[in-house]
Amino acid sequence: MHRNNELYQFLLGKTWDLTEEWYANLDKSQSGGIYASDEPAVIESVKKQNYEFHKQFCEVFNKDEETFFDDFEKWIVKVAQDEDHLRTPLPMILYQFFRTQDQYLDLIDEFTERNKNKYECSQITRWRRIVVKAISEVVTWFTEEYNNHSQKRLEAQQDLIRELSSPVISLTKDIALLPLVGDIDTARAKSMLENTLQQCNKLGVNQLFMDLSGVVMIDTMVAHQLFQLIEALSLIGVKTTISGLRPEIAQTAVQLGLSFDHVSIKSTLSSAIKSASLIPS
Repeated sequence: MHRNNELYQFLLGKTWDLTEEWYANLDKSQSGGIYASDEPAVIESVKKQNYEFHKQFCEVFNKDEETFFDDFEKWIVKVAQDEDHLRTPLPMILYQFFRTQDQYLDLIDEFTERNKNKYECSQITRWRRIVVKAISEVVTWFTEEYNNHSQKRLEAQQDLIRELSSPVISLTKDIALLPLVGDIDTARAKSMLENTLQQCNKLGVNQLFMDLSGVVMIDTMVAHQLFQLIEALSLIGVKTTISGLRPEIAQTAVQLGLSFDHVSIKSTLSSAIKSASLIPS
């Protein structure tokens, strides 16, 4: 454990000065995201986060390493999951960490200059190494938390997009439409199966029009999952009518030996809707 009470007290007394100096020298023209904001609330928030960092970081000279990082965890996780920071490119955030590292190295120089001949070079070198090591570990930890949270956020957005890409639209009390547009990959087909079953069950649907006229191409795996959806719908009492089935998709289904027993086929959506007497003949 590395302790030095005089250096610790010196750094502790500089915490707010460090924040003000850091923000005053922030080059907004070269920064982005949270650091380029002119909104008073955002500026106040980023200064507060920076100040809290310094209060935590000074403890590297007052606590053992394990306790120091245990106590730092809350700050790292909180800032890594902060929405304003998540909208800020990671390289810009890391650059600010290394600016802060330079601040501490400069303060060690200032402290040793004030206390000439009091500390050996080996002690000063150890202090500098403590700063560099601590910043490196904080940066590594922060990057992992930032990337993990960004990935979870992205996955949640993708789930929402997939859900919106297969909307079940109510036409009547017990009839609904599933219009499919664009390419359908395996992930979207899986999400579509789950979402469609849930929505049909929730809406009390007993007949579903599935329009494929906007689907350009699907592979054999997706075609198989599409028919799995039709089979699953039949098991919960939903009759499926497919419209806009392209020849190549029909050919793929035949080659796979997929059954059309539980599905009605119509050439167009309008003819499918007419067959259910939803519009006049």
